[in-house]
Amino acid sequence: MDAARPHALVTGSASGIGRASALRLAAAGYDVTINYSRSRDRADQTLAELHERGGSHRAVQADVSDDDAVRALVAEAVDADGNLAALVNNAGTTAETPPDDLDGIDLDDWDRVMRVNVRGLVQVTRAAAGPLRQARGSIVNIASIVGLRPGAQPLVYAASKAAVVSLTKTLSRVMAPEVRVNAVAPGWIAGEWMERTLGDDYDRLMERRAKQTPLRRNVTLDDVAASVEALVTLHPFVTGEIVVIDGGFTATT
Repeated sequence: MDAARPHALVTGSASGIGRASALRLAAAGYDVTINYSRSRDRADQTLAELHERGGSHRAVQADVSDDDAVRALVAEAVDADGNLAALVNNAGTTAETPPDDLDGIDLDDWDRVMRVNVRGLVQVTRAAAGPLRQARGSIVNIASIVGLRPGAQPLVYAASKAAVVSLTKTLSRVMAPEVRVNAVAPGWIAGEWMERTLGDDYDRLMERRAKQTPLRRNVTLDDVAASVEALVTLHPFVTGEIVVIDGGFTATT
């Protein structure tokens, strides 16, 4: 990787928000290490798209809930001087239990989601803290609107994203003054994640959501990635903030 270009690590970036964020950062002049757990084919496709934007990029397989794998991942992502300019904590998973089904909660499933979404974020941040401080870098965590208010997501997912919100605020103090720590909290993003969540009601509910949103459409992956890029590259005196990306829905309903 090019030591003259800033380096970024985006976890869980074979697809979705992570992929979109990695592509935005590459276009902004970053060398990007993308990370995947199982989706090797998607990671290879994303890596090819990154190379089309110039720079030197790599894909590294690692389970963010495995601390040894995380430390190896971060070692791959730093530049020749041991710097890391940006970290996007995006790796996440969910469960299938409907939010109202208390009896249906599988506690092993609960622990799995928490290991990835919460423990994983902490482990990656801890491993990257030194290189980020050296570069006076920036962290952006991917939260969710359901971390701030009730929504149509499994309880464990909502609880994990509420933890991300809390960790973002706490880590902004822990990592100061060298590193800024912020988060984005997207609303309902059009695409496969909400298709799985809403099932057969996807089209009807997404259409209704768009009509209730002041900007009259639903969130896209690029909307989220644009805010991630801005928090990484701009706003030098902003830290500890949660940026809601939902076209004004939460503010007005």
